[in-house]
Amino acid sequence: MSTQDDPRAAGGERPPTEEELRAAYEAELKRLRVEDIVLQTVVSFLNLGGRRAGLTPGTEDERDPEQVRLAIEATRALLPLIEAGLGPDAGHLRDALSQLQLAYTRIAGTSAAAPEAPDQEPPAPGPGEAQRSGRLWVPGQ
Repeated sequence: MSTQDDPRAAGGERPPTEEELRAAYEAELKRLRVEDIVLQTVVSFLNLGGRRAGLTPGTEDERDPEQVRLAIEATRALLPLIEAGLGPDAGHLRDALSQLQLAYTRIAGTSAAAPEAPDQEPPAPGPGEAQRSGRLWVPGQ
């Protein structure tokens, strides 16, 4: 684009100075709250986890169960910190987390499935062992 086509040049506007940019950044920092950043982070984890689970059309080749697991764990750690202040929107985030957890169980089960020796049975887990290990997600808990 030439300077003739640039609307800033026609209107006499100039790009902001470094001082103006710094002042705008400071004003933004004054306005921001930690809860805002935590919420943005949770939403980013859920979105990226959905991609890594292959839930977004065209991202099936990006499946990465470990990345999905990490997104779930990070969301589970951060969501309780901001949930009370979200009101009804908290339910939307919980629903998205549940969908991501279901997707994880599907993709982790298929990628972890390995052929077993024909004469061996896997050992039965002890009572409650899966839940104690922290690997089982129970809705509402």
